[in-house]
Amino acid sequence: MRVGELAKAVGKTVRAMHLYEELGLLEPASRSDGGFRMYGEDAIERINWIVKLQAIGFTLAEIQGFISEFQHAHTGRDATTRVRATFAEKLQSIRDQITQLRAIENDLLEAVEYLDSCQTCTPVYTPSSCGVCDHHGHHPDQAPRLFTGLARKEKEFDVPVEVLHRDQEDN
Repeated sequence: MRVGELAKAVGKTVRAMHLYEELGLLEPASRSDGGFRMYGEDAIERINWIVKLQAIGFTLAEIQGFISEFQHAHTGRDATTRVRATFAEKLQSIRDQITQLRAIENDLLEAVEYLDSCQTCTPVYTPSSCGVCDHHGHHPDQAPRLFTGLARKEKEFDVPVEVLHRDQEDN
């Protein structure tokens, strides 16, 4: 199949196919008499493999790097040891991200549960009462941290807002 057909088959652009080729991640099986790049079914598998690695969090440069290391290793054992180390490092990184996401999930669940009880609150209270109220089983100053950041008055923050804005402008 030609490059356009391959791109369509994998849901990518022709430019992406050319980029993969430029990076050494994909090679045409042959060229047609007219000079067109021709790819076999194995190219679809190769692109799906690249897409999976990207979904895992590898950049194209990282994929290019460990393919090169694999191909230039002196022995199969050296090659697989390097790939294993790369995959193990990525696995640890993903586990760390999962731990962080679980903590974030818990913070969000706590905030949503707290805010659910606010839905029956009387409309006479202003937003400045939120987060410090004693209604619906709430206890003053015990609102979830995600919500108290929103409900706090500017003067309650540790750092004045003006300093934060100045620091952002400096960057």
